Parts: sequence; structure tokens; C-alpha cells
Amino acid sequence: MATIYTPKQQRVLLIISLVVIAGFILIGLRQYTIALLGSGIIYVIFRPWFTNLVHKRKWNRLLVTILLILFSVVVIIMPFLALSLLLINRIQYYSQHTDQILQLIEKLEKATGIQLTDQTNIKNLVKQSAGFASQQFPSILSGTLDVIISLGLLYVGLYFIFMEEEKFLKGLRKYLPFEDDTLDELGEDLKNMVNANILGQALVSLVQSILTGLTLWIFGVPDAVFWGTVAFFFAFIPILGTPIVWGPAGILMISQGNTGDGIGILVVGAVVIINVDNLLRVMLAKRMGDVHPFVTLTGIVLGVPIFGILGLVIGPLLLAYFMVLFNVFERQNGKLRLEAAKEEKVLEKKAERTVQ
Repeated sequence: MATIYTPKQQRVLLIISLVVIAGFILIGLRQYTIALLGSGIIYVIFRPWFTNLVHKRKWNRLLVTILLILFSVVVIIMPFLALSLLLINRIQYYSQHTDQILQLIEKLEKATGIQLTDQTNIKNLVKQSAGFASQQFPSILSGTLDVIISLGLLYVGLYFIFMEEEKFLKGLRKYLPFEDDTLDELGEDLKNMVNANILGQALVSLVQSILTGLTLWIFGVPDAVFWGTVAFFFAFIPILGTPIVWGPAGILMISQGNTGDGIGILVVGAVVIINVDNLLRVMLAKRMGDVHPFVTLTGIVLGVPIFGILGLVIGPLLLAYFMVLFNVFERQNGKLRLEAAKEEKVLEKKAERTVQ
């Protein structure tokens, strides 16, 4: 039966249909986007191990896949959930006991001589901040089913990526609009970005949080473990970072008359903790991708409202991916312009010869 559409119209309608259907799929899976992204991120992290064990040492693919999945659960998922739950519990506690926060602020006001705001505003601000912070963390108590589904999708996706790696990579090469050389370069850039934003940043944050917690514990600050955990998440934020934690702690100790302890916290923070951050970043930049702090900060502002606390990692990663893809697009267009310029010169020479 003859169609009323021309071949060009059929092609356009096919593309529109694919985009619309893909849009519905994305809308339906929007709350599990993190899980789907997580599969790809964990694959990139563990791919060197997988390649070494499966392709070089010829280990059983299924065994390696299961071992890597179990390892990622123990090393990545469980610690993150434990930190999140610890932080949620303490945030909820402080939101219900605002008197402790008010006392701390009063002491800071006396120490600095600066009037921050009245107590009513502080109580409202604490409750709003606690509510916002709680929403950003994956709460197992309030969303057990969502957490289970998300983790299930993440690891099912990761399982099939590892088990059908060749098909997965072949599909990427087939459907991505880039040349083979460009895809190789793109894959290397993306791997470096993942290493810098996840492995590198997580390592820096972990070291800083441990140092912050130990410093506060040594100088007698209450709840040192909790504040060390807080420092881990704040360490992802460039410029601000851990000083948000140990700075007020040092000032508070001075305001309570513990001048030596307060000065000790501030000195260790300024001399050791901040410089450890800078030193580790320089060392890791040689082994991993070097991401500018402005990119990280912008990515965090972008990612946290969309992905919650995981936006600390995923936001900068997506922004870095965008920059890598834009650079690839720029290079490909540059090549096309050069080729077009050469063809134009050839046509001009032919035209000149024809005229002569």
C-alpha cells in the first residue's frame, strides 16, 4: 500500500518517534537515573581490573564479575550508606534539639562580637536546613523499596555490561556519532574524568575527613566522629571544604576559654588539612584527570538539586563529560573545515584552469 509520506518525511517522523519514545522512557525511569549512571561509572572504575583478570590472565568471566560486584558493594555502597545514615540521624537529632545549636551560635557571637541573627530565625533556619539535608541523602527508612530497586538496577546493569562487554562496546561504537580514533580518545578522557571526580576526590575527601575527625578528637571537641563525617561530604566542595567544620570548632573552643585547643585546631587545619588537600590533588593529577575547581563547584551546584547528595560526584562528572564531548565536537568540526577549505582550493584551481 502506497504511503502519503516521502522518504525524507518518513525519516524525519522516524527520528521524532524515537525521540518521543525515548523521552517517555526517561521520564518513567527518572528516579532511577542515578542507578543507570552508576552502572557505567562503576564499570569505568573497575574495567582495568576486569581487563587484567579476564582478558590477560584468562580468569572465568562470571567469577570475576561476581567478585567485582561484591567488592564494590563492600567498598563503595555500604560505607556510603553508613555515612549517610549516620549523618541523617545526627541531622534529625540537632533539628529536634535546636537549643544546642543556639548555644553554639551565642558563643560564636560572643567570641567574634558579630550579631548573626535572632533566635527565632536561627531555629527556623536550622529546621529548614535539616529538612533539606535529610532530603539529599538516600534514607533507607523512608525509601527502602526505591533504594532496593535502584541498587538492583545498578548491579543488574553492571552485570550485563561485564558479561557482554564486547557487545556493549561494539554498540557504543556503532551508535555514537564519532570516528574510531575520536572514540578511543573520548574513552580515555572520560576514564580520566571518572578517576578524577570519583576515585581522586573520594580519596582526598576521605583523608581530609579522617584528619579533621582526629584533630577534633585530640583537642577534645564533642562528637568528633560525626563532624569528621560531615567533613567528608564538605570536602567535595572546592574552596569551602573542611574549613566549614574545623574553623567554627576552633573558634568555639577559644570562646569557651580553651584557647590552646582552639588555636591548635585552627593551626592544624590551616597548615596540615588544607595542604594535604593541595598535595594530594597535585599527586593525583599526574595519575588521573585534572579537573578545574570551578568545574567541580559548578557541577555540585548543578548536581545536588537533581541527584541529591550523589550530585556531589555526578554533577561535576556530567559537566566534565559535557566539556569533553564539546571538545570532541570542536575537533571534528575543525577537521571538516580543513577538508572543506582544501576542497574549495581544489575547485578554485580547476576553475582557474578552465578559464585559462
